[in-house]
Amino acid sequence: MNPKHTKSKNQSLMFISSSGLRGRQSVRATFKLSSGCIEAISIVAAQLGIKQKSLFDHLAQDSESLNAIAREVQNARVRPENRVQKTYVISRSSLSLLDEISRAFNAPRDALVEFSVRRLLPVIDREQKKYEMRKAAFSGIQRHFNKGMQLLEQMSDQLGEDDPVVTRMASVMDTYTVAAKAMAAFLERTQGIEDFDPDDLNQIEVQFE
Repeated sequence: MNPKHTKSKNQSLMFISSSGLRGRQSVRATFKLSSGCIEAISIVAAQLGIKQKSLFDHLAQDSESLNAIAREVQNARVRPENRVQKTYVISRSSLSLLDEISRAFNAPRDALVEFSVRRLLPVIDREQKKYEMRKAAFSGIQRHFNKGMQLLEQMSDQLGEDDPVVTRMASVMDTYTVAAKAMAAFLERTQGIEDFDPDDLNQIEVQFE
């Protein structure tokens, strides 16, 4: 190993603080949120292909937006109706920031999360439209796939399974089959967005002291 490379690597490690590493640790945090909020977190994470923790951290680490939300719900309390207890995995630094802003503004932590998730509504709206376009595209793909399979069957009957053209076509259709199944699985996994009602994110009410 190059001594210079080792020295450079060791020097870079010196700048990683123990507190910084602790901040990246995952912890569990429990919130009381509306069912619409919980569903929105799940839907957006599925649509974007990311973990809920990553989405949660993205929202929680936006201190500017959190401060703005905290000012809106300062000295307020969240009414207990329409709330569900839910535990999430979140980074320690994100949880610390939520707690810090909650204390600074005397703002309910649950409300900070709930109102932060409402910022995802434009994303949900965009993804709902994309989901409809994906469904329409996949419908065409299925028709195309079925025609391909019919053509392969005809070629096999006429030329035999060992014909080089038939074997190449079979290879194409094998790849097509795998891709089509992956697309179908993705659409099934993300179909929750189809019936999501944005109004479900307005279930939480706050009362000011």
